[in-house]
Amino acid sequence: MEKLGNIVNEKQPVSRILSTGQALSRLQQLCSRAEKCIADAQKKLQDWKIPANEIPAVIKKLQAQGFIDEARYAKAFVRDKNGLSHWGTVKIKQALQTKKIPAALISEALQEINREKYKNGLAQLLQRKKAALKAASPAERTAKLLRFALGRGYEYDIAQEEIKRLGD
Repeated sequence: MEKLGNIVNEKQPVSRILSTGQALSRLQQLCSRAEKCIADAQKKLQDWKIPANEIPAVIKKLQAQGFIDEARYAKAFVRDKNGLSHWGTVKIKQALQTKKIPAALISEALQEINREKYKNGLAQLLQRKKAALKAASPAERTAKLLRFALGRGYEYDIAQEEIKRLGD
């Protein structure tokens, strides 16, 4: 307990238990600020010690009120990870699968990627990486660039094609 003048400031315990209504209200606020998926909401509710039997009802309310929409979440995730973080479709798909997004929604969201921008983004990444690489031979440089592109989640054939276009 800290004393600030005449005011006593008690720090809230981190594992404070919330009521279901408070948790719903907090999740509504969180979902208003950023897209959340069902898995994110469930994790928050578990962290807040909401009883497991009450979690589905809270999730259904959030979905009914439009705070959670898996399709909208998948599209926003794809846009952000590809456009801002320059992830490839393989990495994006795996990340969405870990969030338990249905495969049909993942496929639909990935279709929105502009293939020309996708390849240009990879080419720019590879150019920057190539400039920073130290390699004893062109074959070693190619292998390092390929590993880099695959680590970013780009498909093997597209990565190989863009590396060939870069040339040596």
